[in-house]
Amino acid sequence: MAMTLDINGKPVSVQAAPETPLLWVLRDELGMTGTKFGCGLAQCGACTVHMDGQPIRSCVTPIEAVGAAKVTTIEGLGGQHPVQQAWVRHDVPQCGYCQSGQIMSACALLAQKPKPSDQDIDEAMAGNICRCGAYQRIRAAIKDAADFGPPTGEAHADIDEAIVAASGATHRGAGR
Repeated sequence: MAMTLDINGKPVSVQAAPETPLLWVLRDELGMTGTKFGCGLAQCGACTVHMDGQPIRSCVTPIEAVGAAKVTTIEGLGGQHPVQQAWVRHDVPQCGYCQSGQIMSACALLAQKPKPSDQDIDEAMAGNICRCGAYQRIRAAIKDAADFGPPTGEAHADIDEAIVAASGATHRGAGR
């Protein structure tokens, strides 16, 4: 079945059965391999992407459930997002396999709570498993990104607007 999805701010035509998980459409049909397959049961968080700004597990989300929603993947962050920069500064990745899902969950957290507490971070990140155990560095990177401020630029427009709305600021970059 042919359908058009909004992926990283662009309309993309895909050919897949409606029950096909979004993860496999992203990876196999669109060649976007940043989103990883971990467990296939929505338990590990490796496949986390955003749908209309909310973190979802793409391994269990059929494309028919996506409809007209805006999907943002790790590729949609562009590599310069404050969370990605903080990940590098704190040497978070070891094997790196879970990191795209970790980063997407962290971005969603910061969109909802621009200055999260340790408890907020622990709760938001509890569904993301890091087999290397880099949890302390993940927490430090999230706190660092919160201090750095919201992203700017077209590639980050949906995340930026969510951060601005959650912070009560009146424009991008407010509160930096």
